[in-house]
Amino acid sequence: MSRICTICARGGSKGVPNKNVRELAGRPLIAHSILQARESGLFDAVAVSSDSENILEVARQWGADYQIRRPDDLASDTAAKVPAIRHCLEEAERISGIRCSVFVDLDATSPLRSVADIHGAVALLESQKVTNVITGATARRSPYFNLVEIDDLGKVKLSKSLEKPVVRRQDAPRCFDMNASIYVWNRDAFLNHPAVFYEDTSLFEMPESRSHDIDTELDFEWVEFLMSRKEQS
Repeated sequence: MSRICTICARGGSKGVPNKNVRELAGRPLIAHSILQARESGLFDAVAVSSDSENILEVARQWGADYQIRRPDDLASDTAAKVPAIRHCLEEAERISGIRCSVFVDLDATSPLRSVADIHGAVALLESQKVTNVITGATARRSPYFNLVEIDDLGKVKLSKSLEKPVVRRQDAPRCFDMNASIYVWNRDAFLNHPAVFYEDTSLFEMPESRSHDIDTELDFEWVEFLMSRKEQS
C-alpha cells in the first residue's frame, strides 16, 4: 500500500509572522512535521506545499522529498485549505509517479503530535476502511452544558440542547475539539469529493497535551514551554 504525506504551509501568517520557519526547540517549526513523517516510516513520499520560496527551501533542507509551489489563488488569507491539500497531493503524485491509496496531511503548526499518533490515525482508517480520519482532544467546554451562543436579538442560549437538560458536564455527550493535527484520507474518495467531513468520518483521540495549534504568539510560547518540559523529563 502506497502512502503520501502532505504538509501545507503558507508564507503569509499574520498572527505569528514567518512562524513556519521560526525556530522552535532548535529547529524550524515546519521541520518538526517533516521529521515526524519521515520517522514514522509510513510514507513513500513527503511533500511540502507553500507559496514561500523560503519555506520550500527550508523544507528541502529538512528532508521533504518534494517542494510544491502553491498557486497564489490557493495561498490568500481567505483561501480554504482543502483545495491546497488537493493541489499538493496531485502534484506530488505527478512528479513522483506514485499513485497512493492513503494520504495524510500534517498541519505544520501542530508540532506536539507524536509519531505514534500518526501511526494510530492511519491504522484507524485502514482497519475501519472509512473515508477519512480526523484528530481531536476532549473538549474543555460542552455545547450541551457550558458553551453558549448569542442570537440576533442578543439573547444567550446553550449551543445545543437536549430534551432532558444536562445538569452535570459529566452527563453530557462526549465532545471533542478538532486539533487540526492529522488528517487521513482514502485517496480516491478524497479526489472524488474533497472534504473534511463525510458520513463515515472517524476520529482518532489525542491528549490535550499534544493538541495545541500555533496561531498566536502566546500559542508559540506555550508550545515552546511544553517542548522544553518534555525534553527535560
